[in-house]
Amino acid sequence: MTYQADDGRYERQPYNRSGRSGLKLPAVSLGLWHNFGDTRPIENSRAILRRAFDLGVTHFDLANNYGVPYGSAEQNFGRILREDFTPYRDELIISTKAGYDMWPGPYGEWGSRKYVLASLDQSLRRMGLEYVDIFYSHRPDPETPLEETMGALDRAVRSGKALYAGISNYSAEQTAQAARIMRELGTPLLIHQPSYSMINRWIEDGLLDAVEEAGMGCIVFSPLAQGLLTDRYLDGVPADSRAATSRFLSADRIDVDLARDLNEIARGRGQTLAQTALSWTLRDPRVTSVLIGASSVRQLEDNVACVDGPDFTEDELETIDKITAGYTTR
Repeated sequence: MTYQADDGRYERQPYNRSGRSGLKLPAVSLGLWHNFGDTRPIENSRAILRRAFDLGVTHFDLANNYGVPYGSAEQNFGRILREDFTPYRDELIISTKAGYDMWPGPYGEWGSRKYVLASLDQSLRRMGLEYVDIFYSHRPDPETPLEETMGALDRAVRSGKALYAGISNYSAEQTAQAARIMRELGTPLLIHQPSYSMINRWIEDGLLDAVEEAGMGCIVFSPLAQGLLTDRYLDGVPADSRAATSRFLSADRIDVDLARDLNEIARGRGQTLAQTALSWTLRDPRVTSVLIGASSVRQLEDNVACVDGPDFTEDELETIDKITAGYTTR
């Protein structure tokens, strides 16, 4: 059946300006890291993307090596984009990244001009696009001059293959340096993408200040701490859970008591634990958007509903701080 987007899609969530730029992003964006590769049914991916757009999620975030095998998330997204979303391309923000390992040899990762620009060309071919809206340096390269990596981002924008440039996983000091270089090149950085959650607060120690000072937005990933901040682990570690099956999360990192205590706060707010965790990351006005993953339409709908939650009271915030004190993960 031909997809027709919901006429009320822009009435369902707020859109926040990214720093001092002219671009607004939905409060909730969809990341395609885990659930859009060749190991997942494409019709499930299609259903999630359709429902996300109907709920006002206009931003889809990818990277060159997302999916199993690498690149398959971009390829599958490109197919669905072509078949379902072609009429809506100008309503979408599509982002991708380069930085982690993608192909063998010395030119297949990190931040050299060779790798960054070759990766962008490959991503565009996989998705069938002439340009992406945001192109990121996915991580800083300790051996390549920052001027070279930023120069590659500047080239990507000037060539028309990206509309905006961003960085991900950079420290506060690196962010300030990158922002200065890009200003001097005439292509200001749009946004920074760091990890952030109730139990992973490293960006509060200087990075949010650096982002604000540079006039950048901030879009955070892993706001649910790979599922720790959901109802998935309230009764232990299920055999089919990410903690039991994924290399990105181990069962020994699951704190059932912490999840249960936070869940009590969520219940008092009329939310699920995931909704409260997402609302919490959005409480700071410097956070432009929060990236969620979704393995089903139901999970997507539950998470996007975080925008309907109440504001946090001072008592709630203090209690959350006490519960999570001393628990850190990144």
